[in-house]
Amino acid sequence: MEILLTNDDGIYAEGIYRLACALRKAGNVTVVAPDTQRSAVGHAITLTDPLRVTRACRDGKFFGYAASGTPADCVKLGIKAIMKKRPDLVVSGINLGGNQAYNILYSGTVSGATEGALLGIPSMAVSLDTFVKPDFRPAAAFALKLAGRVKRKGLPAGTLLNVNLPNLPAGKLRGVRVTTQSRTSFNDWFDKRTDPHGNTYYWMTGDYKPKDPDEASDLNALRAGYVSVTPIQFDLTDYKFITELQNWDIKL
Repeated sequence: MEILLTNDDGIYAEGIYRLACALRKAGNVTVVAPDTQRSAVGHAITLTDPLRVTRACRDGKFFGYAASGTPADCVKLGIKAIMKKRPDLVVSGINLGGNQAYNILYSGTVSGATEGALLGIPSMAVSLDTFVKPDFRPAAAFALKLAGRVKRKGLPAGTLLNVNLPNLPAGKLRGVRVTTQSRTSFNDWFDKRTDPHGNTYYWMTGDYKPKDPDEASDLNALRAGYVSVTPIQFDLTDYKFITELQNWDIKL
């Protein structure tokens, strides 16, 4: 199996290293990832600057290609310019921090997998729901198992898998839930500050303590100690509203 691996934390992040080591048990892994942190860039692509690519080493060995662009750029580059064979699977992660609920709209990790799906390749994003003392090993092991299942079963055109794991030892994970995307969002605000030169600047901050009544949501699965697997798609059309909108009889 040919696998293209990317992330948004950068090619030197621990999560992508752990995931690459695991996925190499399933096939040939090509890593094309940002050369530095690119979190929360969404599905941005680079149009006005050249994309520069360098070879990155880890543990004294060639690890992958570090690109100056976004996760979506990296997937495009990997498929269209770097890999000699079209990948059977695109995987993005393992992200440090969860990507559930409305976070997926901002997530570079999810967007890397979305780009793979846009290009017609089965894809999945993998995230670990913590920023404190992460243990990526259970997430990497689960991603390896799921990669094999995706290869055998396939995914519908335009659908990718968004995978989130709680930061628990493998023996304490309660199982796997197929989930929906939670309809909750980050509660953010801006701190107004002054720099040493007297200039005003703003620093976004906030918290994430939402409640979700939907027991089938990704958020509640994670809080209950389950791995969350959510099938998502990039068709943003509100089909339920089309008929009503047509009845507005909008004219020039």
